[in-house]
Amino acid sequence: MSTDRPKPVRRVTVPQIAARKGGEPIVSLTSYHAHTAAIVDRYADFILVGDSLGMVMHGMETTVGVTIELMIMHGRAVVRGTKRALVVVDMPFGSYEESPGVAFRNAARIMQETQCGAVKLEGGARMAETIRFLTDRGVPVMAHIGLTPQSSHTMGGFRTQGRDEDTWPLHIADAKAVAEAGAFALVVEGVVEPLAREITAAVGIPTIGIGASAECDGQILVLEDMLGLGEGAPKFVKVYGRLGEEIENAVRAYSEDVKNRSFPGPDQVYR
Repeated sequence: MSTDRPKPVRRVTVPQIAARKGGEPIVSLTSYHAHTAAIVDRYADFILVGDSLGMVMHGMETTVGVTIELMIMHGRAVVRGTKRALVVVDMPFGSYEESPGVAFRNAARIMQETQCGAVKLEGGARMAETIRFLTDRGVPVMAHIGLTPQSSHTMGGFRTQGRDEDTWPLHIADAKAVAEAGAFALVVEGVVEPLAREITAAVGIPTIGIGASAECDGQILVLEDMLGLGEGAPKFVKVYGRLGEEIENAVRAYSEDVKNRSFPGPDQVYR
C-alpha cells in the first residue's frame, strides 16, 4: 500500500516572480472576490487585487475614491480563495504619497490584515525613495509606470503614453529608478509597443504589460474585461468570453419563467 501523500501546494513567492526575467512569460489577472480568485489561482502566477475594483465592482468613475478599507476587504477575499498564486494588493490613492513612513504604515496594515504577499504602488522616479524605504523594511513592492490610473486627473484622462518619442527617456528613467530602489517587478501600462520593448530591455526585473507589448516579461488584464462583463473594453483587451451576454440571457429567462409561473417547477419544490 502506497504511503505517498500529495505534496502540499506552495504559493508562488516574490523571488520566484523576480527570477522569471527573460524566461517563461508571467501570467497574471486581477481578481476581487474569492470565487473568481479560486479559478484564476489554477492558471496565474500572481493575482492582483487592483484598485480597478473601484470602477469594476463599485461603479466609480476613477480609482481615486478607493480606500484602504475597501482594498483590505477584497484582498482578504482573494487570499481566502487561493492556494498557490502570489497575491499582490494595490495601495490606493493617498495611502503612500505623503511620506515613506506613512507608506510603510499603510503597506504593513494591508499585508497584516489580508495576508497578501506584496503590495503595488504607482509612480516612477518620484516614488523611488518610498519603494526603497518599504523594501528595506521587508515589504515586497511591485511598481507601476506609464499610464498610472490614480494620476488620470493630472494626465487628462486615460491616455496612451510614449506617442511622443521625446518622452521616452523619462519613462525609461522611471523604470530604472524603481528597479534600483528594490521593486521586484514592474507593471507597464498603456505605452506604445516600441517604448515597452525599450523599458523591458533597460531593467533587470520582470515587466508586466497591460496595453504595452508582448515583449514584456508577462501580461495582466482586468478579469472582467477579458471575460466580456464590462461595456466597451479598452483597445488592448482581447475578450476571451462573452459572460455579460450569457448573464443577461439567463436573467431574462428567469424573469420570463417567474412571470409565467413555470418556475419553480416540479423539480424545484419540496413534496
